[in-house]
Amino acid sequence: MTSLPRPTAELSADEARRIALRAQGFLGAPDRRGGVRGVLRHLGAVQLDTISVLARSHELIPYARLGAVGRKAVDAAYWKDGHAFEYWSHAACILPVEEWPHFAFRRRAYRSRPHWNHELPDGSYEQVIKQLQTEGPLTATDLGGAKNKGEWWDWSASKVAVERALMYGEVVCTERRGWKRVYDLAERAIPDAFLHDELDDAECLRRLVRLAGQSLGVGTRADIADYHRLKGEQVDAVIAESGLVPVTVQGWDKAAWADPEALAAEPRGRHRTTLLSPFDSLIWDRARTERIFGFSHRLEAYTPKPKRVYGYFAMPLLSGGRLLGRVDPAREGRTLVAKQVSLESPKAIEPMAQALWEAASWVGCDAVRIERTDTPELARALTAAVATVTAG
Repeated sequence: MTSLPRPTAELSADEARRIALRAQGFLGAPDRRGGVRGVLRHLGAVQLDTISVLARSHELIPYARLGAVGRKAVDAAYWKDGHAFEYWSHAACILPVEEWPHFAFRRRAYRSRPHWNHELPDGSYEQVIKQLQTEGPLTATDLGGAKNKGEWWDWSASKVAVERALMYGEVVCTERRGWKRVYDLAERAIPDAFLHDELDDAECLRRLVRLAGQSLGVGTRADIADYHRLKGEQVDAVIAESGLVPVTVQGWDKAAWADPEALAAEPRGRHRTTLLSPFDSLIWDRARTERIFGFSHRLEAYTPKPKRVYGYFAMPLLSGGRLLGRVDPAREGRTLVAKQVSLESPKAIEPMAQALWEAASWVGCDAVRIERTDTPELARALTAAVATVTAG
């Protein structure tokens, strides 16, 4: 067994937490000049999801870091002028277009895959490519329809073909239109400088490990692997050449690696107070979230309602660099309804009231109503705080 290099630094748990917050854009002045595109480049991946409560998750990610950025401007920033593409990273994610070469290893793996869940009828792949060549960017509906007449997973031949082409890299998802993927040929959508599969698997992995380490600030092998859903052994094979440096973190029982630039300057600056999407990369990994913040986070949207503890789309509250509670929000007309609020302590009352009003204002609501608070002794104080805070 290969021994690990000697750690270059020893971090306290608090230092590691602040390094992680800065790396994710929650500590220090936000890069407003870079805007949404800057957030995407900084994070390296923004997860997409169908759920929309206050807003869709890919809108909530820049909002949490930049504040009330215009919602219509968010999609334009992602998709206009070919700055991004959608591919399988941590999950289905928006990725900066310059990362296209780094996923050559995954495209090659898909091309050599021996079996698929859906059969590909003869000629359907070629037909989809030909249609995109002649007609330009199209949705699955434009290509002939996404489904057959069976169950929801019963994809049509054209949908099977275009999704296969997406995984292979011959086709790119260039935007979402009405939540439908818009497909185009990679040769049209990806700039020539990035349109290649020249990097071998080891180089792709080395670069993705380095980028994950930069976006995390500091993380264990499992943390780094999870960022782009790599295998642990893939991380092991390249991490020594990734540019990340080994560190120890007090209280962590696993070896850790850090971005050397994150160690060069002490994390300082203003903390964001905000509600987080459950799909925010700060809290993607449950084990990491518990290790860094002492906070147990789980999305319960797919849990049967009677078994939910915190609610359908519980959004953690970040304030002062800590996770202080969560709220399951909903909208009724122009009212933001806090269906269920869970607070860790009285210190969370004012930040929760502030975060609720800011979120309400951002999505066009002019009232906030507290429906239920898990901690009865804090309910009256929270209601009073919400009544005194204004959207301004």
